[in-house]
Amino acid sequence: MTDFVVSAVQDGAQRTIEQSEVIRLSLADQPCFAKALLNPPEAAPAMRRAFAKHTELLKL
Repeated sequence: MTDFVVSAVQDGAQRTIEQSEVIRLSLADQPCFAKALLNPPEAAPAMRRAFAKHTELLKL
């Protein structure tokens, strides 16, 4: 392959990775997101049970 093709493929792959890893929020959504990170809601009972089972499985 030519250097041009390799470079084009790498650029496209990099853009795809960045798009899948970056979260873009509107100005209105940013405070709500920050609040959820700083004060997360309590885990639901099903989530607590799943976490306990997961922890037990890893103790093998």
